[in-house]
Amino acid sequence: MKQFYNSKSLLRLSFLFVLLFSVITVVNSCKKDDDDDGFKDHLVQFEVKTSAGGEIISVVTQVGTAQSTMYNTPTTPLTSPWSSGEFFVNSSQAQLNLDANATMPDPDSELTINLYIDGEVVKTAKKKGKGVLVASIDYSFLEP
Repeated sequence: MKQFYNSKSLLRLSFLFVLLFSVITVVNSCKKDDDDDGFKDHLVQFEVKTSAGGEIISVVTQVGTAQSTMYNTPTTPLTSPWSSGEFFVNSSQAQLNLDANATMPDPDSELTINLYIDGEVVKTAKKKGKGVLVASIDYSFLEP
């Protein structure tokens, strides 16, 4: 009978260790599931500027797959400098695009477009010349 008691005690002890090991494993695996995929929010702003006498014709912005096109019309003028204002974008959106075109009066006229992320200019495109100029910026959060 004493031997039976020892094996029963050993069985209980084994069951306790298995249960304890299972609980520790579950707690450890949940600790790594923080829903942090490495993506974070960034403060983004688009900007279009022309030198004196330049007139913005249109501005196209794209964040991820959402595209917006604005045209210079009498009811919705696009004056220089034009800015999108600051807005938050999660880096999971991956792609940011800015395209602008403007009519420039002189050969020394300049069209400049900027992309700001978290308050800093991360990309700039400049075009110089007379007539209709087109500038584009493409930016990806996924590229190093």
